[in-house]
Amino acid sequence: MADTDPSSPRISSPRILQVIAGAERGGAEAYFVRLCQALAGAGIPQHIVMRPNAGRRQALENAGLPIAEAPFGGRLDRQTRKRLAAEIAAFKPDIVMSYMSRASRFVPPCGRRGGRGGGYVTIGRLGGYYDLKYYRHLDHLVCNTRDLVDYVVHEGWPRERAHHVPNFVVDVSAPPAARRPLRTPDDAPLIFALGRLHKNKAFDVLLRALAELPEHYLWLAGDGPQRQVLKSLAEEVGVTDRVRFLGWRDDPAPYYAAGDIFVLPSRHEPLGNVMLEAWMHARPVVATESQGPCEIVESDSEALLVPVDDPAALAAAIRSVTGDPERAAQLAQAGRAAYERDYTPAIAVARHRSLFDAVLKERHGR
Repeated sequence: MADTDPSSPRISSPRILQVIAGAERGGAEAYFVRLCQALAGAGIPQHIVMRPNAGRRQALENAGLPIAEAPFGGRLDRQTRKRLAAEIAAFKPDIVMSYMSRASRFVPPCGRRGGRGGGYVTIGRLGGYYDLKYYRHLDHLVCNTRDLVDYVVHEGWPRERAHHVPNFVVDVSAPPAARRPLRTPDDAPLIFALGRLHKNKAFDVLLRALAELPEHYLWLAGDGPQRQVLKSLAEEVGVTDRVRFLGWRDDPAPYYAAGDIFVLPSRHEPLGNVMLEAWMHARPVVATESQGPCEIVESDSEALLVPVDDPAALAAAIRSVTGDPERAAQLAQAGRAAYERDYTPAIAVARHRSLFDAVLKERHGR
């Protein structure tokens, strides 16, 4: 089963034990919180086991979710395995769903502890092209793109146990962030970009493109190992006076609202949650032809796609949007329509219900 059907009938309201280790900050971690909140809002019983993180804990507790913590350490970590086994025995989940490699390798195989009806089903969630050795003991994998489904099947995973469930973002709005405090002229075309400052995100390409767009300014939100490298490159290509490094932003909505265009210059991008956020905010998008954008952009009316690692092509595409208000408006409208069609919380909850029902029907032979 590659694609879930959100219109299929439900058979139950399953009990879900959610497991994540996670970094201090990141897109996958933010998505985990959004999904737990959305499922809670739909009345699906959940219990969370996670690595300690004060901000994440507060957000989940605000949604009324019970939380247990474990260290999720290295290979010699026995405490996490014991804690997970105890939480499974106490909560008696129908499904144990784990996120990313570190959490997934700690999940005990199904059918041995707890669970109504003789055992629980294990699901590992992938948002990237990870080594499947951490997932081989699980029952099912859920992937956020069809290309990831193809990848895990190519790596030997049974196709009938690989499921496609796209990501989603929450519909929020905010007044635009003021330009003056960030020393940005009101009439300057403003590019907004967001992501981890890592080589895969190719913000170096965006800085080189900015050098070919002398009237444009760039607000770049995010943090990561390339922060200083990117600052040095901005100076080298002569754009320091037109780039604002915003650091990590827990609430990027005002910056999406302030930008005239959103740019995703990634070399490798399995999906691109930030692109979904830009569509939700009705911002015109220019992205590279990396894995995620190529899959989710259904027509050139939804976003402009350019070759990877091509600053000149990226600059030309940005200029074609910021220099043409009618085209920018058309892209923004089509992107918003794509969001409403495929990436809302309600659609995500329906898809997860369909996934849960499918794996439980298989377990119980129905």
